[in-house]
Amino acid sequence: MNSLKLTTCIVAAALTAGTAFAADTYGPFPVTVKGYGGEKANSVAYSGQVARHVLHDSLKKLAGKGNGGANAAELEAQMLSYFNGSDKDLPIIAPVSKDGFPIKQTTVNELSSGKNIAGKFYDGAMPAWPGDMTGKEVVLHMIAQAAKADGGFDAANGYDYAQLISKFTMGAMPFSQAVDNYLDEKLGAGTKPNGEAYKDGAYYTGKEHVWDEAFGYFGAAAHSLTLSAEDNYNVAKMKDLAAADANGDGVIDLKTEYVFGPAYYAAGADKSGKTAYMQTITQAFIDGRSLIASAAGENLTDAQRAELQGYAKTIADNWEMVLAEATFKYAGSVYKDISALTEAADDAARAKAYRKYVKHWGELKGFAMALQSGKNNLGKTAVHLNRLIGYGPVTLDGTFVSGLDADGNFEKNRKMSWNSYQLHMLRVQELLANSFGIEARANDQTAELAGLVDSLSGDGGAETD
Repeated sequence: MNSLKLTTCIVAAALTAGTAFAADTYGPFPVTVKGYGGEKANSVAYSGQVARHVLHDSLKKLAGKGNGGANAAELEAQMLSYFNGSDKDLPIIAPVSKDGFPIKQTTVNELSSGKNIAGKFYDGAMPAWPGDMTGKEVVLHMIAQAAKADGGFDAANGYDYAQLISKFTMGAMPFSQAVDNYLDEKLGAGTKPNGEAYKDGAYYTGKEHVWDEAFGYFGAAAHSLTLSAEDNYNVAKMKDLAAADANGDGVIDLKTEYVFGPAYYAAGADKSGKTAYMQTITQAFIDGRSLIASAAGENLTDAQRAELQGYAKTIADNWEMVLAEATFKYAGSVYKDISALTEAADDAARAKAYRKYVKHWGELKGFAMALQSGKNNLGKTAVHLNRLIGYGPVTLDGTFVSGLDADGNFEKNRKMSWNSYQLHMLRVQELLANSFGIEARANDQTAELAGLVDSLSGDGGAETD
């Protein structure tokens, strides 16, 4: 996969050259539904996906609100209202306005009503987590555990539930839905045809809306292609009102002017100057939508659909790379955190280093699970990734989670040295580099691999029962 980015960029450029309606923003695109007599002039619609991003961001925020058990039942119910959806108009908990970055919407229904995460969550097997669970069962287990934890932090087992829930969901909802649904079977000729409205009375065709929904799941702003990687990153961080406010009205419309998780991580990788994931993915989305618009409400020809599927492959391949890059990055963070832990001067410094280590491990584990939630069966790569990372990190007493007991409690009946677990992190980076052709390589620690292997040779104590 080493040539993936170059190949997909070439494909995207080649396809762009022959596509009508070429643009540098995602919309507006004309209404092409035959016989439509309404007032709509722009056929773009993906507010439901934006609502789900907001539900995710709010759920992540809530995952850190536990007080160690006293508010567990109330907090779990609140978290589940954002995961399962609610009859009430839920307040947006994140992202919310701050000084210098006002946000237009304050409730979820201002974006789209009746939306949830649960109905769009990956529900295949997820062997990366103990308990032989499906993806949805895993995240529900995490939610229940987060509600009981103090600030979402389980020091004994080494879990940061806000990070675990968020990063896993980033793959199990938007990535899974986009690459294994909207950009896959829903591009078939007999599914949501372009020659018909998506549903009775709709101002968009079947294929127009299918493509829009996939774009919405990626989480880019409509004008992201006009911004640099740094600009897109800063919009997601709520640091650059001027870059975000495309229409100049002084407030940020979450529907079109904000950058959500998947696109944020694409931009984060691209800041290295070594990759162009954000540009490549967003351009492919725009070019694909332009192609659909050029069909003028007629069913796509076989040639047009094949071209559209080429854009879809560009998107899916690069999006998977974004998740692999993030997993690689946090494996390096965990490696460095272990060094800080072992070198801590006192208990206070050690506690601070441990908290940072657990946060980064949650991000590593969540993204590793996200990678396994897409269209591709990662096979032995996933098996080795799960073995190296484990069900939980090595904790302060050297033990780590090895499973669940009959009552659903975490078991910790194995031990590993810090150096041995550092070696695991380097093996994770090596595996990802070899399997995916990582190019941004943030926090690359693989140069330490040979030396660490030498230092551990003959100790025979990598893992014990």
